[in-house]
Amino acid sequence: MGYRSLRECVVDLERHGRLVRIAQPLDPKLVIPEIQRRLYAAGGPALLFERVAGSPFPAVCNLFGTPERARFMFRDSLALVEAAIAAKADPTDVLRAPWKFWRLPFAGLRSLPRTRWVRAPVLAHRTSLDQLPQIVSWPDDGGAFITLPQVYSEDPSDPRPLRSNLGMYRVQLSGNDYAADEVGLHYQIHRGIGVHHSAAARRGEPLKVSIFVGGPPAHTFAAVMPLPEGLSELVFAGMLARRRVRLCERDGFRIAADADFCIVGTIDPQATKPEGPFGDHLGYYSLRHEFPVMRVHAVWHREGAIWPFTVVGRPPQEDTSFGKLIHELTGPMVPASIPGLHAMHAVDAAGVHPLLLAVGSERYVPYRPDRPQELLTIANAILGFNQASLAKYLMIVAHGDRGPSEAALDPGDEAAFLAHLLRRVDWSRDLHFHTQTTIDTLDYSGSGLNAGSKLVIAARGAPIRELARERPQLSLPPGFGEIELALPGVLAISGPAFVDADTGYASAEQLASALAPARAHLVGVPLIVLVDDAAFTARSLHNFLWVTFTRSNPSHDVHGVGASVQHKHWGCTGPLIIDARIKPWHAPPLVEDPAVSAQVDALAAAGGPLHGLF
Repeated sequence: MGYRSLRECVVDLERHGRLVRIAQPLDPKLVIPEIQRRLYAAGGPALLFERVAGSPFPAVCNLFGTPERARFMFRDSLALVEAAIAAKADPTDVLRAPWKFWRLPFAGLRSLPRTRWVRAPVLAHRTSLDQLPQIVSWPDDGGAFITLPQVYSEDPSDPRPLRSNLGMYRVQLSGNDYAADEVGLHYQIHRGIGVHHSAAARRGEPLKVSIFVGGPPAHTFAAVMPLPEGLSELVFAGMLARRRVRLCERDGFRIAADADFCIVGTIDPQATKPEGPFGDHLGYYSLRHEFPVMRVHAVWHREGAIWPFTVVGRPPQEDTSFGKLIHELTGPMVPASIPGLHAMHAVDAAGVHPLLLAVGSERYVPYRPDRPQELLTIANAILGFNQASLAKYLMIVAHGDRGPSEAALDPGDEAAFLAHLLRRVDWSRDLHFHTQTTIDTLDYSGSGLNAGSKLVIAARGAPIRELARERPQLSLPPGFGEIELALPGVLAISGPAFVDADTGYASAEQLASALAPARAHLVGVPLIVLVDDAAFTARSLHNFLWVTFTRSNPSHDVHGVGASVQHKHWGCTGPLIIDARIKPWHAPPLVEDPAVSAQVDALAAAGGPLHGLF
């Protein structure tokens, strides 16, 4: 829908019964965020908090709370955007069916940002950082954060809108050592703004940054969208909004005219301050680390401004809905970007980056048709591709390995994919480690910030085993407890607490040695996960994926029954063991404040303002 402002979107959603207003004043510290989490979990409507304690501005959440609501907001433009991405993926489609794409050239021209003769509603009023809604999502967060920012920067050597970067990077609004005119910016090593930061550092000058909040929802979505090379976020936002992004300048800063709020300032490329902790999308706190600090020049807002926000935490959360819509739009780009790759799926339940599932071709014939070959080439390409480079575990299988009567394997069906792989994998051959490398900044399972390992598991061919569907009887060493069947062929075993590296890793090896005599009973159990709580891990597929892949570092935590090294290749002849116990250096998991939960319970009880919403 071609909304000109966030308020137009709010009115439209309310008119269609997709948004509810809450008039009672509520606390932005923990209370409002817990309401948002419950609302998302229940598939509830968007919510407009008309009175946010400590701020004169209303706040709206859960706009993207369901994929269906997101599609509703973009109902007039999604088809055109899908056509544009499909044309980018395969230009020959345009030649084969030009009648399907006749609108694209005109839409592209109409989507270019407008920079002249622009009236800017966002410049109507000025305010200060402390007047903005101070949303604190989790009990141990370091302060208030902006959770739906659009962070805009330009290359200092070529400052043009079409060469700009618009990204969604974490912004700490208060707390820690920040002065009243400072905010913290957390962006990871691969982000576009980092290129601009480096360019400013080389020139010895501060980097100008504008942070837009609100405006047409298409602008927010564009900031989080991983776009194909050569497609500007501003053009994408204009196409999705069916209205050109309108930009102007004030005091030397670029301004999004239709935003609800605009915070502008500069980053000294050499200046940092501690940022965090912050409850993040892996389900743990990202801890305090030095990150760039922005000196704020001005904070502007439009008349009737609304503050949009979300809450991140253990998946699924609202960013899960972002991810689903992104996957729908970018799906055609996957095979076009990496030859031989049919489909790819970042597993939301595992925190997105820790686990990536893929299906690829195997066309290296007739030589060694019984083992992965092209799959390994494709895996290397995936690990060098955009945000897929952050994958920690990459599991890839061959397209066509299923029987002719079976449907093609969908990596989005995580249980079916894992079963397919585990029936075929040969642990003595199919494990390929990348050690001493970079991983996601937010993943604390590694050996340091941004430091850890990756593991490619490539499986191909006919099944070599059937997966056990009953829990085997095993004799375990002292200190090891319950055994649960988490999935067909997968056991979760409770182990002793991981107190330190020496005893912790030794206990995992002790388990591997103790299971060696029982190898005959474990033929149908190719994978064992060593955990703190086997019952919790096995309770659901989501629990299994979250525990296993967010709490392990492949180079350190992968063990095996009958393990050996041959010519520097590690493998095992019995079950693979992944040690997914919590380690002393891991970040703490996110836990809600019981007192706040009780307060929200009361608000949702009969007669309360939230009754019937979740």
